[in-house]
Amino acid sequence: MVAFSAAPLLAQQGPVDPVMFDGGYEALQPLSGSAGPAELEGHGQGYYVPSTPETVQWGYLPNRDSEPVLTVPSGSVVTFDTLSHEGLLEDQGRDPEVYFAGFEVTRDFVLDDAVEITGSDIAHDFAVDGPHIVTGPIAIEGAEPGDILKIETLSIIPRTGYGVISNRHGKGALPGEFPETPVPAADASAENPEAYHNVSVFTPISERDGQYYGALHTAEGERVEFPIRPFMGLMGVASDTSEPVHSVPPAMHGGNLDINELGAGSTLYLPIEVAGALFYTGDPHAAQGDGEVALTALEHSMRPTFRLTVLKPGDEGLPMSGDIAHPMAETEDYWIAIGLNEDLDEAMKEAVRQSIGLLTGRYGMDRATALAYLSAGVDFEVSQVVDKTKGVHALIPKADFSALAVD
Repeated sequence: MVAFSAAPLLAQQGPVDPVMFDGGYEALQPLSGSAGPAELEGHGQGYYVPSTPETVQWGYLPNRDSEPVLTVPSGSVVTFDTLSHEGLLEDQGRDPEVYFAGFEVTRDFVLDDAVEITGSDIAHDFAVDGPHIVTGPIAIEGAEPGDILKIETLSIIPRTGYGVISNRHGKGALPGEFPETPVPAADASAENPEAYHNVSVFTPISERDGQYYGALHTAEGERVEFPIRPFMGLMGVASDTSEPVHSVPPAMHGGNLDINELGAGSTLYLPIEVAGALFYTGDPHAAQGDGEVALTALEHSMRPTFRLTVLKPGDEGLPMSGDIAHPMAETEDYWIAIGLNEDLDEAMKEAVRQSIGLLTGRYGMDRATALAYLSAGVDFEVSQVVDKTKGVHALIPKADFSALAVD
């Protein structure tokens, strides 16, 4: 265990008092500098993909022209070392050693891959590019357009004992109201990060009785704790385009879905658009409330492990009959239908349509009865409202259908 204590916050963070908190654990440094076969702790033989200048894109997602960093058979187990962008971006100085030293985090507890990437010549324009460090893609043998990639999240392990929650000017659920700091100055840059006047809240993490918690505090200094529920905000397949694909808005390829139900034990289904699927991941979160209203969740570098399986049309492993043209997911308790649109009302409508399609395609319900059931028995949650494309997802309880035969 290591003690983390937050020193006075940097100037660009505005009028936020520091948190003093003990906790944390050893940083999980990269397992290797290259992608390839590996013995995975807790998962046996599989594959490993690090985040290096050669295996990441910063701010953009893979497209049909992207070269895979690794090719694996269908059904393979793959561990990724992923990086949070927080503490690495230009408004934080693009130097994680210096940034986290401001919170008394010593170099031993700063991730080596974060230092390597920020110190590399990877181009990143803070004003234009997406913030996310996207790891991959990897190709899955036999994957073709029209197939479905089944992404089972087997585990997600935090790599550090701290994270960051940020609110930036012009973004979040209340742009123009928050952050309550001056607007960015003309000379704001990685060399002058304080001039952005953004608010980033360093958040230590500790363990108590087997549960991890993030810590904030009130203006009177009283500590507020909230439980950690790790998930990957960004999982996707390559889009069938040669145009750059921005990392922020989610779409049919998945990407930045930011659905907090998609932690360990969940499964995401994505329609494949290009040969090999070209799976990638990033935007790791320790915790996120529905809506993600500040702009970011508790951003926190993670080590996720997935099983990646190609499902051909008609495969018995598909969650429903008929074509699956939209992202959908499941957990032990729920089917998750996903609606995406720049308009939140339209995202809600799309989530209802996808829910009806799931109920008719899996359980043979007629459409009118499906809509009635959704109105009486299903919660629709706002995934996020801060990623240009809004997200709404339905949580359809599996237990309600336990007595039914599945088509």
